[in-house]
Amino acid sequence: MKKDIEKYLQEAIDNIHDDRQVTKDLLKDVLRHLAVDDKSHEKVGQVAAKYVETLQRSNEQLVKIVALLQKRESKSENLTNEDKQELFDLIQGNGTDG
Repeated sequence: MKKDIEKYLQEAIDNIHDDRQVTKDLLKDVLRHLAVDDKSHEKVGQVAAKYVETLQRSNEQLVKIVALLQKRESKSENLTNEDKQELFDLIQGNGTDG
């Protein structure tokens, strides 16, 4: 069970890092576009805002994972059912507030 949790945690962290990189690349493209054509700021600005929201959600996911890991380290090696559900929600992509 512990190996499964560690595997899923690593997978979630890897996915967060991958998503952040893709989002950063897309945001850079939007910024380059705005530098060339600032008249499209209204239309492209909304897209940029969504990318920033995605980065914020990934930060929240990382913080939740770190909090769960710290909680596990400080209490014991066992996760509570609530911890397990929260990890499952994070892995499934349901653990964000946005």
